[in-house]
Amino acid sequence: MDTSYGSGTAGVTSTSTGQRRGATAAAMASAFEWYDYFLFGIAAALVFGDQFFPAASPVAGVLASFATFAVGFAARPFGGILAGHLGDKHGRKPMLVIALVIMGASTTLIGLLPPFSAIGVLAPITLVLLRVLQGIAVGAQWGGAMLMATEYAPTGKRGFYGSFVQMGVPIGVVLANTVFLVVQTVVPEEAFGSWGWRIPFLLGLFVLVLAWFIHTRIEETPEFREAEAKLAAEEHGRARSPIRQILRQHLGTVLLAGGSFAVNTATFYILITGTLDYTTRDLGMPHGPVLTVIILVSLTQLVALPAAARLSDRIGRVRVYRAGAVGLLIWAIPMFLLIDTATYPGLIVASLVASTFLSVMYGPQAALFAELFTPEMRYTGASMGYQISAVLGGGLAPFLMVLLLEATGTSMSVAGYIIVLAVLALVSISMLARRAATSN
Repeated sequence: MDTSYGSGTAGVTSTSTGQRRGATAAAMASAFEWYDYFLFGIAAALVFGDQFFPAASPVAGVLASFATFAVGFAARPFGGILAGHLGDKHGRKPMLVIALVIMGASTTLIGLLPPFSAIGVLAPITLVLLRVLQGIAVGAQWGGAMLMATEYAPTGKRGFYGSFVQMGVPIGVVLANTVFLVVQTVVPEEAFGSWGWRIPFLLGLFVLVLAWFIHTRIEETPEFREAEAKLAAEEHGRARSPIRQILRQHLGTVLLAGGSFAVNTATFYILITGTLDYTTRDLGMPHGPVLTVIILVSLTQLVALPAAARLSDRIGRVRVYRAGAVGLLIWAIPMFLLIDTATYPGLIVASLVASTFLSVMYGPQAALFAELFTPEMRYTGASMGYQISAVLGGGLAPFLMVLLLEATGTSMSVAGYIIVLAVLALVSISMLARRAATSN
């Protein structure tokens, strides 16, 4: 385990133009990857039920589209493990480039996919396969982008630099929702349902341009180059397996990292996807204003994320991270009481407070997960921990939200789901902190 865990002391001693370029490229990669990934969630809530699952009832159609949405999360660990293994052996940059190419291609193909009415059952099958590719891509991307940023960070600023990549999430949310909102406003309603929704997906082609830029203009991170030289001197032709090393020596740390973050991913996707369906289909609120609320709330994260990360550089990752988990636990019930008012002030306050607690956790999370592992196994370990949390929390959250609402008839069941995950997070964080204290 990295001895800088929780303190933010690791990093390079100064910031060069190349280092700033590397961190900026990592942030852009994160933003565009998440834009592509979040498009699917919005479309799952608004159009995929009619386009690809028309034979089902409205509820069953939404469940089917959310299940397809969740498939991407199930694929994310495979992308994280494969890219982590190769990234720890061959470098962060090539894996990040490959992830961008896969994401750009699969998102564009979704925009070109004929509906069920044109090609029958082949349409939802192909949609699922393309969603799997998106999941593999984003699973591979996060570790590469996160390490490009944190391993270029000057001394004492790893948390802050890591937050550049984390800000890719709200930027992706804002971009995805804004593009959908603009298209929905400009294109007539009937046309939007048939072809207008495809426009945001076709913009995924721009990700391929970014992949080319990173491939040709960005250097490998200094920490990986140092670790690579050290390992080359030690191995003498012996094969090295970061996956085997993680599974044998650090599996407990990986599982605790995943458990610590599941509440964040679950609450996040409940807010941006599950709530979009709940407020429009069950509470009767219009799509446009709800999307606008999501955009405005996501913009506040651009301030809260780096602020929380900077604070973690000063007082330690665990303190800040734990505070966010406690906040989500306390706010779960008030959040849904406010959402259930079906008013915009209620929705705004509920989302804004929850988003702030999410930012308090997410800001330092990149640096926290990076510092759990040494450079030669960091891509693999950090990616596995993050993607486990995505499966436990994010992928199933909108699907489980619909099931819970249908089964219980009350949003308090969804609040209870968040509370359970928050308790799991606090237990996991305490165990991680204990392990860090013992190893240091």
